[in-house]
Amino acid sequence: MSCVFIERLTRKLARNEARSGLIRFLQNAAGFRRGAKEIAFQFNSTIDLDTLRPYEETNYRFLGDTPTPLRIGHANPDLAKLHRAFGVDCSAFVTAANPFSTLTSATANAVRQAALAEQLGRMGLRFIEGLGEHPSGTWPGEPSFVILGITLSNAKQLGKQHRQNAIVWCGSDTVPQLILLR
Repeated sequence: MSCVFIERLTRKLARNEARSGLIRFLQNAAGFRRGAKEIAFQFNSTIDLDTLRPYEETNYRFLGDTPTPLRIGHANPDLAKLHRAFGVDCSAFVTAANPFSTLTSATANAVRQAALAEQLGRMGLRFIEGLGEHPSGTWPGEPSFVILGITLSNAKQLGKQHRQNAIVWCGSDTVPQLILLR
């Protein structure tokens, strides 16, 4: 996950969460490629850029018949099809693994992920297994869920309950956006 937001989201967040102290930077100031879109991150975030950069580079895949990677800031036609098939206009990519980006054992992560799945079931939400994998392979893939039809506020709440730095949110435009939680 990363601190990259599309410009439209940045404007929306600035309108809806003006008190969150959003600061805008150009991607090249943060070490990203030249001419890239504007990024934003929360002024009061405790997450450092060295932690955030890999979030942006990660492939967030929902598993199944057609494992499709989601990339921050890039619309995904397969996700749009999935939204239509389930009659929803939004989704979130959430994990319970490796709280606050602290590498945890596979067994502990499996227990945490099972608790998240149980919670989602109690909430009556539909979800599909996913996996967040950094292309470098230097960090183990994190088991995750693509949660269909969940509101942004509920997705943020889940991420916070499961001690995550961020979640990936997709609205009706199916452009994955990183949402910082700390």
